[in-house]
Amino acid sequence: MLRHWLSLLALSALSACALCAVAASLETPIPSAPTVDARSYILVDYRTDKTLADKDPDTRMEPASLTKLMTAYIVFQELAAGRLKLDQQVIVSEKAWRSEGSRTFIELGKPVSVEFLVLGMIVQSGNDATIALAERVAGTEETFAQLMNSTAKRLGMTGTHFDNSTGLPSPTHYTTARDMSLLAISMIRDFPQYYKYYSVREFEYNGIKQQNRNGLLERDPSVDGLKTGHTDTAGFCLVTSALREGMRLVSVVLGSSSTKGREDASAALFNYGYTFYDTKLVARGGTKLATTPVWKATAPTVDVGLRQDLYITLPRALSSDLKTSVELKARLIAPLTRDADVGQLRVFTAAHEWAAEPVHPLASVDAGGWWRRMVDTVRLWFA
Repeated sequence: MLRHWLSLLALSALSACALCAVAASLETPIPSAPTVDARSYILVDYRTDKTLADKDPDTRMEPASLTKLMTAYIVFQELAAGRLKLDQQVIVSEKAWRSEGSRTFIELGKPVSVEFLVLGMIVQSGNDATIALAERVAGTEETFAQLMNSTAKRLGMTGTHFDNSTGLPSPTHYTTARDMSLLAISMIRDFPQYYKYYSVREFEYNGIKQQNRNGLLERDPSVDGLKTGHTDTAGFCLVTSALREGMRLVSVVLGSSSTKGREDASAALFNYGYTFYDTKLVARGGTKLATTPVWKATAPTVDVGLRQDLYITLPRALSSDLKTSVELKARLIAPLTRDADVGQLRVFTAAHEWAAEPVHPLASVDAGGWWRRMVDTVRLWFA
């Protein structure tokens, strides 16, 4: 998985360079990203991992309560595996009850459902609810931090280290804007059934109602998550995702000077990304792109296509000019498995090739009988 993410990062960097080069060559070049109130930021397309804008995305920063994204990821992992249930009751420990910072106001020794704790952690950013969940999953918060770091490694978050589940400051508790974008994308992709909690506007527990601290949920109807963070040293932080006309972007803003600053920065980045870029679905995985002959086979032809959906992010001015072609190998000889590389799908505009993806048989092809093999052997001599 780490090798996979490192490869994606390398490809993303190369693609970002390609985007910049193409953008510069446009008749009306794409302007540079807006100057925003943030020490570090990144704007990424969810489908393609393409970076559309960034500033010091790999600089170590304090995550503050953005840390709770990783806590939630592990909790959702436990829920999806059936090791935890939303209606399961958790007894609040003294450590959770005494936690400093933002709170859900759960009570010492009282049972609280996992779902209420999740809402308290996400909507109210409650440190007490967060620690209670960490202790329920791993026994202690210290052990839970080990899970956080091993999960970060698996997701390719190479610039991150966690000391606690809440984001309280610590010298060795840090992340990067790029790593937070990887985590947000993983959250949306891996746990769509729980992602809905990030768009809940308010939550009341123990007679105390608190609003979601992500003000963009009110300002922008396309925004549906994710998480805020703030400490005196980290500044104001925000990880956000928005979905407009099928295109999802993720922004990470770290070290803004105020609540308004982080929201305005995120909004400006989204408006920039959606104005100047477009993400197109080029081909569905598993659908026929072409049919090609197969020699020495039980069937004379086979349909070919991609394994997975292929999306391309490119300057919006070029999106209507996107073209594709399927180039197949000259001679395919049975047997063929579904993993066989039989050609490629090229995706291009007039001045640039955006992708060259391998295509594969949509069904395995068995070798024909002795007569078919002998006939095709002779035919191949003259082909």
